[in-house]
Amino acid sequence: MAAAGLGAFAMLYSTQALLPSLGAAFGVGPTAASLTVSVTTGLVGLTVLPMSALAERAGRTRVMTVALAVACAGVAAGAACTAFWALVGTRVLVGLALAGVVAVAMGHIGDEVEPSAAGRAIGLYVAGTTLGGLAGRLIPAAIDGLGGWRWSMIALGLAGAACTAAFARLVPSPRPQSRLRGRPGRPPGRRLRPGIGAVRVHLRDPAIARLCAAALLLMGGFVGVYNYLTYRLTEAPFQLPKPLIGLIFLAYLAGTVASALTAGVAARIGRLRTMYGSIALAITGLALTVPGDLPSVLAGLLVFTTGFFGCHATASAWVTTRARTAKSHASALYLTAYYAGSSIGGTLIGVAWTHGGWTATVLSVGACYAAAACCITGIRDRRGGAGGSGPRHGAGPSRPSQGAPA
Repeated sequence: MAAAGLGAFAMLYSTQALLPSLGAAFGVGPTAASLTVSVTTGLVGLTVLPMSALAERAGRTRVMTVALAVACAGVAAGAACTAFWALVGTRVLVGLALAGVVAVAMGHIGDEVEPSAAGRAIGLYVAGTTLGGLAGRLIPAAIDGLGGWRWSMIALGLAGAACTAAFARLVPSPRPQSRLRGRPGRPPGRRLRPGIGAVRVHLRDPAIARLCAAALLLMGGFVGVYNYLTYRLTEAPFQLPKPLIGLIFLAYLAGTVASALTAGVAARIGRLRTMYGSIALAITGLALTVPGDLPSVLAGLLVFTTGFFGCHATASAWVTTRARTAKSHASALYLTAYYAGSSIGGTLIGVAWTHGGWTATVLSVGACYAAAACCITGIRDRRGGAGGSGPRHGAGPSRPSQGAPA
Protein backbone atom coordinates (compact mmCIF):
# COMPACT_ATOMS: atom_id res chain seq x y z
CA MET A 1 0.00 0.00 0.00
CA ALA A 2 2.91 2.35 0.64
CA ALA A 3 4.21 1.74 -2.89
CA ALA A 4 0.76 2.32 -4.38
CA GLY A 5 0.31 5.58 -2.46
CA LEU A 6 3.78 6.77 -3.37
CA GLY A 7 3.34 6.08 -7.09
CA ALA A 8 -0.25 7.30 -7.36
CA PHE A 9 0.25 10.63 -5.63
CA ALA A 10 3.53 11.33 -7.39
CA MET A 11 1.75 11.01 -10.75
CA LEU A 12 -1.46 12.73 -9.66
CA TYR A 13 0.21 16.09 -9.05
CA SER A 14 3.16 15.65 -11.38
CA THR A 15 2.49 18.90 -13.29
CA GLN A 16 1.94 21.17 -10.29
CA ALA A 17 5.59 22.16 -9.93
CA LEU A 18 5.81 22.59 -13.72
CA LEU A 19 2.94 25.09 -14.13
CA PRO A 20 5.11 28.15 -14.97
CA SER A 21 7.16 26.09 -17.46
CA LEU A 22 4.04 24.62 -19.09
CA GLY A 23 2.49 28.06 -19.34
CA ALA A 24 5.60 29.40 -21.06
CA ALA A 25 5.97 26.39 -23.37
CA PHE A 26 2.36 26.43 -24.60
CA GLY A 27 1.61 30.15 -24.26
CA VAL A 28 -1.19 29.82 -21.69
CA GLY A 29 -1.88 31.70 -18.46
CA PRO A 30 -1.83 30.43 -14.86
CA THR A 31 -5.52 29.48 -14.73
CA ALA A 32 -5.31 27.50 -17.98
CA ALA A 33 -2.04 25.81 -16.99
CA SER A 34 -3.65 24.75 -13.70
CA LEU A 35 -6.09 22.63 -15.72
CA THR A 36 -3.33 20.01 -16.02
CA VAL A 37 -3.82 19.51 -12.29
CA SER A 38 -7.55 20.25 -12.04
CA VAL A 39 -8.79 17.89 -14.76
CA THR A 40 -6.81 15.03 -13.22
CA THR A 41 -8.08 15.52 -9.69
CA GLY A 42 -11.57 16.38 -10.95
CA LEU A 43 -11.84 13.09 -12.81
CA VAL A 44 -10.62 11.23 -9.76
CA GLY A 45 -13.48 12.85 -7.86
CA LEU A 46 -16.06 12.04 -10.53
CA THR A 47 -15.06 8.41 -11.02
CA VAL A 48 -14.03 7.38 -7.53
CA LEU A 49 -17.48 5.92 -6.75
CA PRO A 50 -17.76 3.81 -9.95
CA MET A 51 -14.17 2.64 -9.45
CA SER A 52 -14.98 1.67 -5.87
CA ALA A 53 -17.90 -0.44 -7.09
CA LEU A 54 -15.73 -2.00 -9.81
CA ALA A 55 -13.04 -2.87 -7.28
CA GLU A 56 -15.56 -4.68 -5.08
CA ARG A 57 -16.48 -6.90 -8.03
CA ALA A 58 -13.17 -7.35 -9.85
CA GLY A 59 -10.88 -7.36 -6.81
CA ARG A 60 -9.34 -4.34 -5.12
CA THR A 61 -5.67 -5.23 -5.58
CA ARG A 62 -6.21 -6.18 -9.24
CA VAL A 63 -7.93 -2.87 -10.01
CA MET A 64 -5.19 -0.91 -8.23
CA THR A 65 -2.43 -2.68 -10.17
CA VAL A 66 -4.02 -2.06 -13.59
CA ALA A 67 -4.82 1.54 -12.64
CA LEU A 68 -1.22 2.28 -11.69
CA ALA A 69 0.07 0.80 -14.95
CA VAL A 70 -2.31 2.88 -17.08
CA ALA A 71 -1.41 6.03 -15.16
CA CYS A 72 2.30 5.43 -15.83
CA ALA A 73 1.59 5.22 -19.56
CA GLY A 74 -0.44 8.43 -19.43
CA VAL A 75 2.28 10.39 -17.64
CA ALA A 76 4.95 9.20 -20.07
CA ALA A 77 2.72 10.04 -23.06
CA GLY A 78 2.39 13.61 -21.82
CA ALA A 79 6.07 14.18 -22.47
CA ALA A 80 5.49 13.74 -26.22
CA CYS A 81 2.65 16.27 -26.52
CA THR A 82 3.15 19.28 -28.79
CA ALA A 83 -0.24 20.93 -28.15
CA PHE A 84 -1.58 22.06 -24.79
CA TRP A 85 -4.96 20.33 -25.17
CA ALA A 86 -3.21 17.08 -26.05
CA LEU A 87 -1.34 17.34 -22.76
CA VAL A 88 -4.63 17.97 -20.97
CA GLY A 89 -5.96 14.82 -22.69
CA THR A 90 -3.17 12.72 -21.20
CA ARG A 91 -3.98 14.19 -17.80
CA VAL A 92 -7.58 13.06 -18.29
CA LEU A 93 -6.31 9.50 -18.78
CA VAL A 94 -4.14 9.76 -15.66
CA GLY A 95 -7.10 10.98 -13.60
CA LEU A 96 -9.38 8.20 -14.79
CA ALA A 97 -6.73 5.60 -14.00
CA LEU A 98 -5.70 6.88 -10.57
CA ALA A 99 -9.30 6.88 -9.39
CA GLY A 100 -8.78 3.11 -9.27
CA VAL A 101 -6.14 3.60 -6.59
CA VAL A 102 -7.43 6.44 -4.44
CA ALA A 103 -11.01 5.10 -4.51
CA VAL A 104 -9.95 1.79 -3.04
CA ALA A 105 -7.01 2.35 -0.72
CA MET A 106 -8.62 3.73 2.45
CA GLY A 107 -11.64 1.44 2.20
CA HIS A 108 -9.28 -1.50 1.66
CA ILE A 109 -7.42 -0.56 4.84
CA GLY A 110 -10.73 -0.19 6.67
CA ASP A 111 -11.72 -3.74 5.72
CA GLU A 112 -8.32 -5.37 6.20
CA VAL A 113 -7.23 -3.71 9.47
CA GLU A 114 -8.81 -4.32 12.86
CA PRO A 115 -11.14 -1.47 13.99
CA SER A 116 -8.92 -0.62 16.97
CA ALA A 117 -6.05 0.19 14.60
CA ALA A 118 -8.00 1.64 11.66
CA GLY A 119 -7.55 5.31 12.57
CA ARG A 120 -3.80 4.98 12.99
CA ALA A 121 -3.43 2.81 9.89
CA ILE A 122 -5.24 5.38 7.75
CA GLY A 123 -3.16 8.15 9.30
CA LEU A 124 0.00 6.30 8.29
CA TYR A 125 -1.37 5.74 4.79
CA VAL A 126 -2.07 9.46 4.45
CA ALA A 127 1.47 10.13 5.68
CA GLY A 128 2.76 7.81 2.94
CA THR A 129 0.78 9.64 0.28
CA THR A 130 2.40 12.90 1.32
CA LEU A 131 5.77 11.37 0.45
CA GLY A 132 4.39 10.53 -2.99
CA GLY A 133 3.06 14.04 -3.33
CA LEU A 134 6.45 15.39 -2.32
CA ALA A 135 8.30 13.22 -4.86
CA GLY A 136 5.81 14.24 -7.54
CA ARG A 137 6.77 17.87 -7.03
CA LEU A 138 10.48 17.69 -6.21
CA ILE A 139 11.51 15.37 -9.05
CA PRO A 140 9.87 17.41 -11.83
CA ALA A 141 11.10 20.71 -10.41
CA ALA A 142 14.69 19.49 -10.20
CA ILE A 143 14.73 17.93 -13.66
CA ASP A 144 12.86 20.87 -15.21
CA GLY A 145 15.70 23.16 -14.24
CA LEU A 146 18.23 20.84 -15.90
CA GLY A 147 16.55 19.27 -18.93
CA GLY A 148 13.06 20.72 -19.29
CA TRP A 149 9.54 19.66 -18.42
CA ARG A 150 9.42 16.75 -20.91
CA TRP A 151 12.26 14.90 -19.18
CA SER A 152 10.54 15.59 -15.87
CA MET A 153 7.45 13.71 -16.99
CA ILE A 154 9.46 10.82 -18.40
CA ALA A 155 11.26 10.48 -15.07
CA LEU A 156 7.97 10.40 -13.17
CA GLY A 157 6.55 7.78 -15.53
CA LEU A 158 9.54 5.55 -14.80
CA ALA A 159 9.26 6.15 -11.05
CA GLY A 160 5.56 5.26 -11.22
CA ALA A 161 6.41 2.04 -13.06
CA ALA A 162 8.85 1.06 -10.29
CA CYS A 163 6.17 1.67 -7.64
CA THR A 164 3.64 -0.35 -9.65
CA ALA A 165 6.01 -3.31 -9.83
CA ALA A 166 6.70 -3.12 -6.09
CA PHE A 167 3.00 -2.97 -5.24
CA ALA A 168 2.10 -5.90 -7.50
CA ARG A 169 4.83 -8.03 -5.94
CA LEU A 170 4.37 -7.14 -2.28
CA VAL A 171 0.63 -6.61 -1.71
CA PRO A 172 -0.88 -9.45 0.39
CA SER A 173 -4.03 -11.29 -0.63
CA PRO A 174 -7.26 -9.88 0.85
CA ARG A 175 -8.68 -11.54 3.92
CA PRO A 176 -11.68 -13.83 3.42
CA GLN A 177 -14.91 -11.87 3.87
CA SER A 178 -16.19 -14.40 6.39
CA ARG A 179 -13.36 -13.48 8.71
CA LEU A 180 -14.12 -9.78 8.31
CA ARG A 181 -17.78 -10.24 9.14
CA GLY A 182 -16.85 -12.22 12.23
CA ARG A 183 -14.70 -9.60 13.89
CA PRO A 184 -15.66 -8.93 17.49
CA GLY A 185 -17.28 -5.57 18.20
CA ARG A 186 -18.56 -5.16 14.63
CA PRO A 187 -22.19 -6.38 14.38
CA PRO A 188 -23.21 -6.98 10.78
CA GLY A 189 -26.16 -4.59 10.86
CA ARG A 190 -28.30 -3.99 7.81
CA ARG A 191 -26.68 -4.88 4.49
CA LEU A 192 -26.50 -1.83 2.24
CA ARG A 193 -27.39 -1.91 -1.40
CA PRO A 194 -24.30 -1.50 -3.58
CA GLY A 195 -23.43 1.69 -5.47
CA ILE A 196 -25.77 4.68 -5.25
CA GLY A 197 -27.95 2.99 -2.64
CA ALA A 198 -25.03 2.75 -0.21
CA VAL A 199 -24.02 6.35 -0.91
CA ARG A 200 -27.51 7.61 -0.16
CA VAL A 201 -27.52 5.82 3.16
CA HIS A 202 -24.17 7.36 4.09
CA LEU A 203 -25.38 10.83 3.11
CA ARG A 204 -28.32 10.47 5.51
CA ASP A 205 -25.75 10.68 8.29
CA PRO A 206 -25.32 14.46 8.66
CA ALA A 207 -21.84 14.03 10.15
CA ILE A 208 -20.55 12.26 7.02
CA ALA A 209 -22.20 14.85 4.75
CA ARG A 210 -20.63 17.72 6.71
CA LEU A 211 -17.20 16.12 6.72
CA CYS A 212 -17.38 15.70 2.96
CA ALA A 213 -18.34 19.36 2.52
CA ALA A 214 -15.42 20.39 4.74
CA ALA A 215 -13.05 18.19 2.70
CA LEU A 216 -14.13 19.94 -0.52
CA LEU A 217 -13.42 23.38 0.93
CA LEU A 218 -10.15 22.46 2.64
CA MET A 219 -8.66 20.68 -0.36
CA GLY A 220 -9.71 23.44 -2.75
CA GLY A 221 -7.82 25.99 -0.71
CA PHE A 222 -4.80 23.74 -0.24
CA VAL A 223 -4.30 23.10 -3.95
CA GLY A 224 -4.88 26.78 -4.70
CA VAL A 225 -2.02 27.77 -2.39
CA TYR A 226 0.48 25.37 -3.94
CA ASN A 227 -0.64 26.06 -7.53
CA TYR A 228 -0.14 29.81 -7.39
CA LEU A 229 2.66 30.13 -4.88
CA THR A 230 4.95 28.73 -7.58
CA TYR A 231 3.99 31.71 -9.77
CA ARG A 232 4.43 34.19 -6.93
CA LEU A 233 7.95 33.00 -6.23
CA THR A 234 9.00 33.57 -9.86
CA GLU A 235 8.06 37.24 -9.55
CA ALA A 236 9.55 40.18 -7.62
CA PRO A 237 10.67 40.42 -4.88
CA PHE A 238 11.60 36.71 -4.87
CA GLN A 239 12.50 35.80 -8.49
CA LEU A 240 13.70 32.35 -7.50
CA PRO A 241 15.10 29.85 -10.06
CA LYS A 242 12.98 26.79 -10.83
CA PRO A 243 14.98 24.22 -8.82
CA LEU A 244 14.74 26.40 -5.71
CA ILE A 245 11.01 26.95 -6.18
CA GLY A 246 10.60 23.18 -6.27
CA LEU A 247 12.07 22.98 -2.78
CA ILE A 248 8.96 24.65 -1.31
CA PHE A 249 7.28 21.28 -1.66
CA LEU A 250 9.52 20.02 1.14
CA ALA A 251 6.82 21.56 3.31
CA TYR A 252 4.95 18.32 2.58
CA LEU A 253 7.19 16.66 5.16
CA ALA A 254 5.32 18.67 7.79
CA GLY A 255 2.16 17.05 6.46
CA THR A 256 3.73 13.62 6.75
CA VAL A 257 4.44 14.18 10.42
CA ALA A 258 1.04 15.76 11.07
CA SER A 259 -0.81 12.86 9.41
CA ALA A 260 1.06 10.27 11.48
CA LEU A 261 0.51 12.09 14.80
CA THR A 262 -3.06 13.31 14.37
CA ALA A 263 -4.77 10.06 15.42
CA GLY A 264 -3.07 10.21 18.80
CA VAL A 265 -4.05 13.85 19.28
CA ALA A 266 -7.66 13.12 18.31
CA ALA A 267 -7.74 10.22 20.77
CA ARG A 268 -6.81 12.62 23.58
CA ILE A 269 -8.83 15.75 22.78
CA GLY A 270 -11.51 14.56 20.34
CA ARG A 271 -11.80 14.72 16.58
CA LEU A 272 -13.78 17.96 16.43
CA ARG A 273 -11.29 19.85 18.58
CA THR A 274 -8.46 18.40 16.52
CA MET A 275 -10.05 19.69 13.31
CA TYR A 276 -10.77 23.12 14.79
CA GLY A 277 -7.17 23.40 15.95
CA SER A 278 -5.85 22.26 12.58
CA ILE A 279 -7.99 24.80 10.71
CA ALA A 280 -6.81 27.58 13.02
CA LEU A 281 -3.22 26.48 12.43
CA ALA A 282 -3.72 26.54 8.65
CA ILE A 283 -5.22 30.04 8.70
CA THR A 284 -2.30 31.25 10.84
CA GLY A 285 0.10 29.83 8.28
CA LEU A 286 -1.77 31.58 5.47
CA ALA A 287 -1.37 34.92 7.21
CA LEU A 288 2.38 34.36 7.52
CA THR A 289 2.70 33.99 3.74
CA VAL A 290 1.41 37.51 3.03
CA PRO A 291 4.61 39.52 3.77
CA GLY A 292 7.10 39.77 0.94
CA ASP A 293 10.04 38.13 2.70
CA LEU A 294 11.02 34.55 1.93
CA PRO A 295 11.53 33.25 5.52
CA SER A 296 8.01 34.32 6.48
CA VAL A 297 6.53 32.71 3.37
CA LEU A 298 8.33 29.42 3.98
CA ALA A 299 7.41 29.34 7.67
CA GLY A 300 3.81 30.10 6.79
CA LEU A 301 3.73 27.32 4.21
CA LEU A 302 5.00 24.80 6.78
CA VAL A 303 2.36 25.84 9.30
CA PHE A 304 -0.39 25.86 6.68
CA THR A 305 0.56 22.40 5.40
CA THR A 306 0.64 20.97 8.92
CA GLY A 307 -2.84 22.31 9.59
CA PHE A 308 -4.28 20.96 6.35
CA PHE A 309 -2.98 17.44 6.78
CA GLY A 310 -4.13 17.41 10.39
CA CYS A 311 -7.64 18.11 9.10
CA HIS A 312 -7.46 15.59 6.27
CA ALA A 313 -6.11 12.71 8.36
CA THR A 314 -8.74 13.32 11.03
CA ALA A 315 -11.70 13.70 8.67
CA SER A 316 -10.82 10.73 6.45
CA ALA A 317 -10.39 8.39 9.43
CA TRP A 318 -13.59 9.76 10.97
CA VAL A 319 -15.67 8.98 7.89
CA THR A 320 -14.22 5.50 7.47
CA THR A 321 -14.64 4.43 11.10
CA ARG A 322 -18.10 5.97 11.31
CA ALA A 323 -19.60 3.87 8.51
CA ARG A 324 -20.94 0.58 9.83
CA THR A 325 -21.06 -1.19 6.44
CA ALA A 326 -20.01 -0.40 2.85
CA LYS A 327 -16.88 1.30 4.15
CA SER A 328 -15.38 1.50 0.67
CA HIS A 329 -18.37 3.55 -0.46
CA ALA A 330 -18.09 5.87 2.53
CA SER A 331 -14.40 6.38 1.80
CA ALA A 332 -15.18 6.91 -1.89
CA LEU A 333 -17.80 9.51 -1.02
CA TYR A 334 -15.28 11.43 1.06
CA LEU A 335 -12.70 11.24 -1.73
CA THR A 336 -15.24 12.44 -4.30
CA ALA A 337 -15.68 15.64 -2.32
CA TYR A 338 -11.95 15.90 -1.62
CA TYR A 339 -10.87 15.72 -5.26
CA ALA A 340 -13.79 17.80 -6.47
CA GLY A 341 -12.45 20.47 -4.15
CA SER A 342 -9.00 20.11 -5.67
CA SER A 343 -10.40 20.58 -9.16
CA ILE A 344 -12.79 23.43 -8.41
CA GLY A 345 -10.64 25.32 -5.93
CA GLY A 346 -7.44 24.81 -7.87
CA THR A 347 -9.02 26.54 -10.88
CA LEU A 348 -11.27 29.19 -9.32
CA ILE A 349 -8.63 30.46 -6.92
CA GLY A 350 -6.59 31.16 -10.06
CA VAL A 351 -9.09 33.92 -10.82
CA ALA A 352 -8.28 35.51 -7.46
CA TRP A 353 -4.55 35.22 -8.22
CA THR A 354 -4.91 36.71 -11.71
CA HIS A 355 -7.00 39.70 -10.63
CA GLY A 356 -5.88 40.37 -7.08
CA GLY A 357 -2.47 38.78 -6.59
CA TRP A 358 -1.39 36.89 -3.53
CA THR A 359 -3.45 38.90 -1.04
CA ALA A 360 -6.68 38.00 -2.89
CA THR A 361 -5.51 34.37 -3.07
CA VAL A 362 -4.95 34.24 0.69
CA LEU A 363 -8.33 35.84 1.40
CA SER A 364 -10.07 33.31 -0.86
CA VAL A 365 -8.35 30.35 0.78
CA GLY A 366 -9.01 31.76 4.26
CA ALA A 367 -12.72 32.04 3.42
CA CYS A 368 -12.73 28.37 2.36
CA TYR A 369 -11.19 27.32 5.67
CA ALA A 370 -13.59 29.44 7.73
CA ALA A 371 -16.50 27.88 5.82
CA ALA A 372 -15.08 24.40 6.53
CA ALA A 373 -15.04 25.19 10.25
CA CYS A 374 -18.71 26.16 10.00
CA CYS A 375 -19.50 22.88 8.22
CA ILE A 376 -18.24 20.72 11.08
CA THR A 377 -19.75 22.83 13.86
CA GLY A 378 -22.16 20.82 16.00
CA ILE A 379 -21.02 17.34 15.02
CA ARG A 380 -21.30 15.16 18.11
CA ASP A 381 -19.36 12.11 19.22
CA ARG A 382 -21.16 8.82 19.86
CA ARG A 383 -19.40 8.80 23.20
CA GLY A 384 -21.02 12.11 24.05
CA GLY A 385 -18.21 14.51 23.08
CA ALA A 386 -17.16 16.16 19.88
CA GLY A 387 -16.72 13.82 17.01
CA GLY A 388 -19.79 12.26 15.38
CA SER A 389 -23.57 12.28 15.34
CA GLY A 390 -26.30 9.75 15.54
CA PRO A 391 -26.30 6.01 15.15
CA ARG A 392 -24.26 4.11 12.64
CA HIS A 393 -26.01 2.87 9.53
CA GLY A 394 -28.19 -0.10 10.27
CA ALA A 395 -26.69 -0.59 13.71
CA GLY A 396 -29.61 0.55 15.80
CA PRO A 397 -28.80 2.57 18.93
CA SER A 398 -25.45 4.27 19.16
CA ARG A 399 -22.65 2.44 20.90
CA PRO A 400 -18.97 3.18 21.46
CA SER A 401 -16.62 2.35 18.64
CA GLN A 402 -14.12 -0.38 19.34
CA GLY A 403 -10.86 1.39 19.98
CA ALA A 404 -11.45 4.17 17.43
CA PRO A 405 -10.06 7.60 18.35
CA ALA A 406 -12.51 9.81 20.18
